[in-house]
Amino acid sequence: MHVVNEEECISCMACESECPTGAIEMRDDIAWINAELCEDCGECTAVCPTGAIEQK
Repeated sequence: MHVVNEEECISCMACESECPTGAIEMRDDIAWINAELCEDCGECTAVCPTGAIEQK
């Protein structure tokens, strides 16, 4: 499971555009990950410029 550190997210939308399953959307300028759609591929973690997305 991946989680977003809201304090580190800069709303760049890189993760949202890179997610192959559409599990990420922006809510109130913070990335939000739908756990039901996330396949833990790590694409979002790889493209996040601030390291705001971590695998837990």
